[in-house]
Amino acid sequence: MIGGVLIIKDREKVMENVATDEHWKNCFSQLAPGLLLFARQWARSAADAEDIVQEAFVRFWRKRHDVANRGLLYATVRSIALDFLRRDSRRARRESTAVSETDQMVQPMFEVEDETQRALVAALELLPNEQREVLVMKIWNELTFAEIASVLEISQNTAASRYRYALTALKKNLPSV
Repeated sequence: MIGGVLIIKDREKVMENVATDEHWKNCFSQLAPGLLLFARQWARSAADAEDIVQEAFVRFWRKRHDVANRGLLYATVRSIALDFLRRDSRRARRESTAVSETDQMVQPMFEVEDETQRALVAALELLPNEQREVLVMKIWNELTFAEIASVLEISQNTAASRYRYALTALKKNLPSV
């Protein structure tokens, strides 16, 4: 009888893991587009951004972090992306190709479908990296200022100020469309 109880407990454990895995798959499918956009700020290609986001989810899953902690998830994506940049930079130096730090930042790539979107992309490209980073997290990924502050290791007030400055600059740089 003890063996039968163990089999039932093992089946329950397997079913619990399957449910957890399904939860993670659902979370990944919901959060991945915003995380990809966020990762594109540092990645040189869409494929690199996908690798960064996938690695972040794998780290989160292995450490059994709560996927609801979006601030920590975005901080993980940012950390992996910066590590990715450093690794690429070291390789480039080894290959005698000097890469300046300002060249390492790659502008996020947006799929442009109409003139309004083209104008928005052009206005976004004019923003300083710090402001664009906060704007992407706030508008497209719906993070709170507390979450943004945690990700960027800045105060909430600084995050809010960067957001306000970005909005002001966008209003100034966007033509009436």
